[in-house]
Amino acid sequence: MSDRIDKWLFCARFYRTRALAQAAASSGRLRLNGNRVEKPAQPLKAGDVLTIGRGGQVMALKVLALAERRGPASLARTLYEVLE
Repeated sequence: MSDRIDKWLFCARFYRTRALAQAAASSGRLRLNGNRVEKPAQPLKAGDVLTIGRGGQVMALKVLALAERRGPASLARTLYEVLE
C-alpha cells in the first residue's frame, strides 16, 4: 500500500497546509530513498527514508506508517522515526 508524499507530509504535520506540502515536493527540496522528489504524487510506503531540508537543517526520517487523515500531533509522531 502506498500514499502520495504530499498527503503524508501534511498528515505527519511537517507542513501546515496540503498546498505547502505540494509546493515543497514540486521544488525538489525532498529526497525519497536518496532520489530527488519532483512531483507531489510521488508514491510513499512504510519503510521508505525521506530527507527534508527545513530551516537550515536536514532531517532524515524513516516512514513507519501511512495516515488515513490528519490527526493530532501525538498521532502524527507515530508515523515516522527521526534518523540520526
